[in-house]
Amino acid sequence: MTSRPQDLKTIPQHIAIIMDGNGRWAKKRGLPRAEGHRRGAESLREIVKACNELGVKHLTVYAFSTENWARPKEEVKFLMNLFLEAINTEVEKLHKNNVRIRFLGRLEGFSDQLREKMNWAMELTKDNAKGNLNVMVNYGGRAELVDAVNEMAGSRALNTEHKIEEKDIQAHLYTRDIPDPDLLIRTANEMRISNFLLWQIAYSEIYVTDIYWPDFRKPELIKAIEEYGKRERRFGKTSEQL
Repeated sequence: MTSRPQDLKTIPQHIAIIMDGNGRWAKKRGLPRAEGHRRGAESLREIVKACNELGVKHLTVYAFSTENWARPKEEVKFLMNLFLEAINTEVEKLHKNNVRIRFLGRLEGFSDQLREKMNWAMELTKDNAKGNLNVMVNYGGRAELVDAVNEMAGSRALNTEHKIEEKDIQAHLYTRDIPDPDLLIRTANEMRISNFLLWQIAYSEIYVTDIYWPDFRKPELIKAIEEYGKRERRFGKTSEQL
């Protein structure tokens, strides 16, 4: 049985989250940044479970950007170890709960060990159908578009007789077989999208909360979904056209 609240009449098919505020959460409590990241991983675990319970089909999270390599070496090393730890402890649970996990981004930037673990997790869960967890790692929206264009150039041999259309670009994105997000959530009260899913969130509803990511749990997710349910999605049309 699920614990879906009765008043949640509109459930987004796809929720994307910019998980922000781990460092500030830790600093506020006089703790090392690493503890903020560890608590953030606990939030992700709970949100994945909550999405599964509520019937959210796709959850996409911004876990590590192409710019995050510029952070202090010790912090980056900790994050890489945290990814390994999370795969080792969480993937079997995801598999048991019929959730598919995908790591999307420039995976070649990671160590052989981490890349092998990511590939193992994706292979193990590839046939699961209840939910989908898309973890964006070494990811940037601009980098994704560059990679899509380069992939098109390689596969089409730059056939200049064919005019490139939106569907051509869509077919070469990392998320090519995933619907665009209905709802984008950003924590820690930051009013920017930080190079996340630049193509895909063209018509996503945006919800910003001042809650830091380590404190973002199921009640906060429900608040975001409730707010989403109040929105009128127009996709560029007037309300009279809907």
